[in-house]
Amino acid sequence: MTTESVRIDKWLWAARFFKTRSLATDAVDGGKVKLNGERVKPARGVKPGDRLEIDNGATEWEVVVTGLADKRGSATIAQGLYTETENSIAERQRKAEQRKLFREPGEAIKGRPTKRDRRQLDRF
Repeated sequence: MTTESVRIDKWLWAARFFKTRSLATDAVDGGKVKLNGERVKPARGVKPGDRLEIDNGATEWEVVVTGLADKRGSATIAQGLYTETENSIAERQRKAEQRKLFREPGEAIKGRPTKRDRRQLDRF
């Protein structure tokens, strides 16, 4: 644990939102991470009480920083570094439910599609 603030890319990596620090840096540079509603650079420091909006490709999170770390630890330690907002939890659950109910259009087709199957897919 450190004292006052930690680089945002290090914190995202330590909190296990991204698998590598370079992925976290690229996400911050690309505008996928917002600190208190605004885009920042990877060297920007985060401190307890800051609100982060994180899009790691698979899911979107809105969290409040509760702890600081610049080294990656276990998942239980990482979960103690933030608390997720109620809106974020509800939105993630809603999207997970949509993914569960979504049926892939070509799921019924086994193997390579026949000429007839391909024509049906084109009509769809």
